[in-house]
Amino acid sequence: MNLMMLLEMAVGGFGDRVAFGPADGGLTVGELYKRAGAAAVHFRRADVEHVAMVDVTSIALPISLFGAAWAGLPFVPVNYRLPDEELHSLLDRVAPAVAVVEPSAASRADGREGITVLLRPDFLEQVVGSQGSEADWVMDGEETAVLLFTSGTTGEPKAAVLRHRHLVSYILGSVEFMGAGEDEAALVSVPPYHVAGIAAILSNVYAGRRVVQLPTFEPGAWVGLVRSESVTSAMVVPTMLTRIVDYLAAEEPDGPGLPTLRSLSYGGGKMPQPTIERALELFPTTRFVNAYGLTETSSTVALLGPDEHREAVTAADSAIRRRLSSVGRPLPTVEVSIRDDGTELPPGRPGEIWVRGDQVSGEYRGLAARLTEEGWFPTHDGGWLDDDGYLFVTGRIDDVIVKGGQNISPGDIEEVLLGHPAVADTAAIGLPDEQWGERIVAVVVLHTGATATSEDLKEAVRAELRSNRTPDHVAFVDELPYSETGKLLRRVLRDDLAHLGDGSTPRAGGSEQQ
Repeated sequence: MNLMMLLEMAVGGFGDRVAFGPADGGLTVGELYKRAGAAAVHFRRADVEHVAMVDVTSIALPISLFGAAWAGLPFVPVNYRLPDEELHSLLDRVAPAVAVVEPSAASRADGREGITVLLRPDFLEQVVGSQGSEADWVMDGEETAVLLFTSGTTGEPKAAVLRHRHLVSYILGSVEFMGAGEDEAALVSVPPYHVAGIAAILSNVYAGRRVVQLPTFEPGAWVGLVRSESVTSAMVVPTMLTRIVDYLAAEEPDGPGLPTLRSLSYGGGKMPQPTIERALELFPTTRFVNAYGLTETSSTVALLGPDEHREAVTAADSAIRRRLSSVGRPLPTVEVSIRDDGTELPPGRPGEIWVRGDQVSGEYRGLAARLTEEGWFPTHDGGWLDDDGYLFVTGRIDDVIVKGGQNISPGDIEEVLLGHPAVADTAAIGLPDEQWGERIVAVVVLHTGATATSEDLKEAVRAELRSNRTPDHVAFVDELPYSETGKLLRRVLRDDLAHLGDGSTPRAGGSEQQ
């Protein structure tokens, strides 16, 4: 079950199709296969234990990923946005390695002991016209295919292990071989070091869908590529979709729109319901998919499909309409369970999300396995299931606010606030409090030109939820901090607003409201 099996099948089925780049002159599936073979020769000759990448998404990504699989080496894409000290630490952990590096980052990776730096242009030149390797990859599914460093909030990042069998199981269980038409093109704008970036390469190659890569997201550039390359599908994180919707809404009413965009999937963070409702209105013929997954599960484990989106947004039944804020139901090959200290909870009861399936790894290099004896992986995400099996994710377990001994989900508060017409974005956090243990601080971004007082927003929460969930403070900010993959950085908010945690009044000149 080597990843190369997927590429070999694609070569046999549609080797002349363009796999990456423009429709006219892009890299075909057959050419990708040959260059992966040439890359495998270079990687083996380097006498290393890993193939690293410090680069934005580019044509070097699929060549390196499949070349590493062919050579029998783990592929390790590293976050090129990290500070030098953190980047060096991760490279040291995978040495000896050959690292395919963006030219502007060469000085950051050069000189590390055990790291052979290979600039992207030089690498791409070497694999063109070189003698490839024989089809001699190892088919042992237990071999490590990809190592992905998690973006943990505390301590050193963990290296999540994705073996060949995990990734191949995910593709075989969720993607139809040669299921894409020859006119289909997918726009990929997530970075290589995110599991969605890896999954996008594998799933689109297997389906026969051409991939258009956008190294750095900017809404105008994204919209421009959709139009110029006749993109039919794309995947974005919530913050990206918000900016795309705003960009298109600012265009002329009779503007060109995005007529070729048939499917748009999103994930990686909580999607504000007003944003997805605006998007559904703006793209009436586009099929929307909400995908929930983790690095440790080889990407997606649950989906809210296109029909479910349209049904929910028009439903009179509040229970059905609420599904628009869910992540849908588990894939047929995945089981999901909500548990409290290992005990399964009934529908409607919140707890920790556990998942099980062949694609689930739950493994970190150098650490004890997280899987239970029965194969369950505790995700550390909080959530609940409704009576029809729809999964609602409330956030990381660590983000739960404990006030007066009561566990309070930030997601419940955020969902109410996002329903307020003046609120564009929000986050609820807990800060230390001598009397209650933690106090609730709602951090709010208002829509441009909108107004709301802290008391207005507190009352909105009080009217929907129990009084102990009403924010003690409301802090108004211009924007919330997100990672480049769309994850809300609650730790940054806690640091920025730490002065509110001792019961003191806000700093002079600040925008916090009590």
